[in-house]
Amino acid sequence: MSFIRAALIAAVGVLAVGCGADSGTTAGQPAAIASVHVTTTPQPSPVISQPTTAPKPITKATPTPTRTTTTTSKEVVELRTIPFKKRTVTDDSLAKGEKMIRTAGVNGTRRLTYRVTFVNGVQTAKHLLRQEVAKEPRTQITAVGTKVDEPEQSSGCDPNYSGCVPIASDVDCSGGSGNGPEYVEGPIEVIGTDKYRLDADHDGIACED
Repeated sequence: MSFIRAALIAAVGVLAVGCGADSGTTAGQPAAIASVHVTTTPQPSPVISQPTTAPKPITKATPTPTRTTTTTSKEVVELRTIPFKKRTVTDDSLAKGEKMIRTAGVNGTRRLTYRVTFVNGVQTAKHLLRQEVAKEPRTQITAVGTKVDEPEQSSGCDPNYSGCVPIASDVDCSGGSGNGPEYVEGPIEVIGTDKYRLDADHDGIACED
């Protein structure tokens, strides 16, 4: 607006000068008015740059899923072995130190029932509810011999002859010419070796005369 006002003032001044200079004009005639065309060019307003701020991205909140806890429980049965016991007895019908199993041992079985708790499939607790013997064990019995064999007593008779021919350094037939120290009455059958030479004719019968 200031620029336009200054232009108008300048135009008026030009008109005034023009009128004074033409002193030779005829009085009573209007003075010529110069045509003035004023062109006003609008000046662009200064552009004030504004800081550019990038828009913030809109973040949508993701809802947190709700975790469901599942708790279950069930009864579980376990079997445990009950070892059999051993017992030893003496037996005088067996030789001393000899052993013999009279009754074979058999293991028993124990049944245990538990309450097992699971949380989301993972075992968290285990409680014993009851226990019982499903099968009784059988004790093993072993006999140990105590018998001591006594040495056989000699009968005093030589086994090479029937009857009883005494065992001595020498035996002769009674009534013969032998000098003993032991004598035997015949006839006697020789069933082994005629160690005392009582069968003179070797017919198997000793002291037959």
